[in-house]
Formats: sequence, C-alpha cells, structure tokens
Amino acid sequence: MAQQLQTVPYVDLKKYAGKWYEIASFPQSFQKGCEFTTAEYTLTDKGYVIVENRCNREGIAGKRSSIKGKAFIVKNSGNAKLKVQFFWPFKGKYWIIDLADDYSYAVVGHPSRKYLWILCRTPAMDQKVYQQIISRVKEMGFDTTKIKLTTQHLNK
Repeated sequence: MAQQLQTVPYVDLKKYAGKWYEIASFPQSFQKGCEFTTAEYTLTDKGYVIVENRCNREGIAGKRSSIKGKAFIVKNSGNAKLKVQFFWPFKGKYWIIDLADDYSYAVVGHPSRKYLWILCRTPAMDQKVYQQIISRVKEMGFDTTKIKLTTQHLNK
C-alpha cells in the first residue's frame, strides 16, 4: 500500500485566493467536455472559502459552464486540507500537496490518488516546472499516465 499522502505544511489562504487556471488533471466525469477550465477562490468572513469552477463545453465557442461551492478548512491542517461541497451533503477532500513559494502554481490531490489537478496563475505553465511537478506527483504515488493536459485559451 502506498504511504499516506502528505500535504504542504501551510497555506496562506489570502495568497491562495483568486483565479487559477487548470493546466492538467485526471479527467473526471463531471468535467467531461470541459476546456479553458478555471477555479476561483474567494475568502469569506464566515470561516469558509467560496469556490467557483468555470469551463467552456466543447471548445472556445462552446457553452460557458460554472458551478459554485464552499470549501471548509480542516482544523489543524495548516489550511492545506479542505472539504469542498458543491452538492449538499456531499463533501470531497481537497488536499494541497504541492505549492510554489510565490503561489504561482498549486497541485491538488485526494488521499485515494484518484483525483489530481495542476493549477497555475496563468493559462500556460513553464514546461520545466510542469515536468518537475509530474516527477513529484509520481513519487507521491499518482499514476501520471492518467494526467491529461487541459486546453487553455492563450490569447487573452
């Protein structure tokens, strides 16, 4: 059995808040047909984070799709473990397992290693940085053959 998945020691949620572009992920049924995927995190004074995921279905001219949810911080996790809820009462584990010192990229996973997202503050990620992330998630026990690059619109 693979060792328990480790998160980063601490996440400054004020720095983490804002818009992220999905660079790559393990394809999920709820994201089928999604391209140009982004996630936006907004802090609230109520102790949770608002999460809004957006994408275009079937291409740049496709239908814009979005879903809003809440993320609850797991106590004593250094803000690195959250429980995200899009549909009550279900909450999914959202663990920040890799994070740039300057918050330019983040990697989110699930302890089962069935979910993985590589996020960046810009629609394109430096290829060297991307390859280093892939090496690290492979060491963490993720099956990197399942990773699919996300199409992003680079002419914004």
